[in-house]
Amino acid sequence: MAETKIRFGILGCANIARKISRVILLSPNSTISAIGSRSLDKATAFALENNFPESAKVYGSYDAVLDDPDVDAVYVPLPTSLHLQWAVLAAQKKKHILLEKPVALNAGELDTILEACETSGVQFMDATMWMHHPRTAKMKEILSDQQKFGQIKSVHSTFSYIGDENFQKNNIRVNPNLDSLGALGDAGWYSIRAILWAHDYELPNTVTALQDTEFNESGVILSCGASLNWTNDKKIVTFYCSFLSNLSMDIIATGTKGTLRVHDFVVPFNARVGPYFAVSDSKWIGLGCEPEPSEFRIPTVLPQEVLMVEEFARLVGGICFGKAKPEKKWSMISRKTQAIIDAVVASIKKGYEPVEVVY
Repeated sequence: MAETKIRFGILGCANIARKISRVILLSPNSTISAIGSRSLDKATAFALENNFPESAKVYGSYDAVLDDPDVDAVYVPLPTSLHLQWAVLAAQKKKHILLEKPVALNAGELDTILEACETSGVQFMDATMWMHHPRTAKMKEILSDQQKFGQIKSVHSTFSYIGDENFQKNNIRVNPNLDSLGALGDAGWYSIRAILWAHDYELPNTVTALQDTEFNESGVILSCGASLNWTNDKKIVTFYCSFLSNLSMDIIATGTKGTLRVHDFVVPFNARVGPYFAVSDSKWIGLGCEPEPSEFRIPTVLPQEVLMVEEFARLVGGICFGKAKPEKKWSMISRKTQAIIDAVVASIKKGYEPVEVVY
């Protein structure tokens, strides 16, 4: 018997929604039932340009999507400043929520969203796609291997890319009224998530923003970094994010016995394979060292974006058509990521002083 497909509604016609709408149609357990925009003409054009099913409904408002009984779940790619309003309303309308990141402007807003999801019994997941690549699980096995990797002593993660002149003037990510977290919320979200992932989601005790954060004329962060501290562990953990530096998507983790490196953790350079490098017990041998790092290449039939939607739809299906309850792991991970975002913002405002992480 064919699996019943989860019917998605999409709120808005953001550029990222082009990618995810195609992904929804590629996923074996989901389809698009509706799209809504503030402009009916814009929604109609978007549906045509992205080959929506003929059965997909087109609406001139977000409310109409949420009121549609043929919509099981919504994908929300709206500017972060609108997440609180529309994610809460979606939850109240019993729609499961796949929410773009950053999921909120601060932890208080996210708590309101998650409380609405909890009350309505709907699934919440943020759209951090790299979490769903099979490479991610394989790399975690490396970090968890006490015999080959040992204890973590250092993690550094970078996600940066250059926003061109048009980006710097017009993109929502640099508009304080739409996405006031700027590069920290957009790119920093990924690196912070990588650090939490490497530490089994154990929160640091304090966060200290690094000096010389760069802002645009509206006060939005264009480039920043921070160090994270675990009181009982002696290790160095940092991240860097930027709209002003060349494309970089790195995680470098060093343990007492091994090292892990990945150079495209956010979006693999090749959608069908995810490479990473790992080595244990490196030693100087003459003018070189042995053993040399080995490259591991993890294949995937479906790209990570499709796997994310497939996993979300599987969880939603278990709730809609079975007796399952929402998987709370994803809410917890989002909340901890947001807690560190908040601490970085607070440290910058306090003149780069250490700030306690509150969860």
